[in-house]
Amino acid sequence: MPYRLLVNAATRATGRLGWARGAVGALLGLIAATALARLLLGPGASSWLLAPIGASAVLVFVLPASPLAQPWPVIGGDLLSALVGLAIAWLVPYPPLAAALAIAAAIGTMSLARCLHPPGGACALLGALGAGPVTLHSATALLLPMALNLAALLAFAWFYNNATGHSWPHRMPVVPPRPPVGWLGSYDIADLDAVLEEWDEVLDVSREDLDALFRAVERRVQRRWSNSRD
Repeated sequence: MPYRLLVNAATRATGRLGWARGAVGALLGLIAATALARLLLGPGASSWLLAPIGASAVLVFVLPASPLAQPWPVIGGDLLSALVGLAIAWLVPYPPLAAALAIAAAIGTMSLARCLHPPGGACALLGALGAGPVTLHSATALLLPMALNLAALLAFAWFYNNATGHSWPHRMPVVPPRPPVGWLGSYDIADLDAVLEEWDEVLDVSREDLDALFRAVERRVQRRWSNSRD
């Protein structure tokens, strides 16, 4: 029994959906981000590593195929949200209201700029709840370390993800040709599992949701085919 538990634990860590690859990538990526900021900002800097970068690292290394983890969402989502937070803090002197407005405005900004990235919410809060009034110095103290953190994290993510067999920025697999016209075949759940195994990517949608989506598409195609024959 203990041996079986160890085997299962090892499989969960290193298999297709295992966490070990992402954990090692996040470890090394955050070390790189800290080292670059310390090198360029010096030992007297107020911060070498900002907390939202940790959340970005989880997405970039654990879910490299996610639309939320691509380079532009990471860069734009974090930096634009921080700028939004700073702007709201400058306009709204009451911190609780400023925090709520910053999150709402950051969501709108990221959506319009097509760079939705959940850690951007934390970046907006950092900007909105920074100690003291917003000045050029306080804005620089937030944005410069963040930019350096992101530069190092993304550079390492490009190297590490591609070196470990996960294309990043993510490239969609080649879509196979459509089946012959009139083909009304269905797939088995084993087919879905086989394709997921071939893709070898952690997708931010469950296997069950994928199956439900594909079954709904099948039913829609079958109804259209039936109607065209009536």
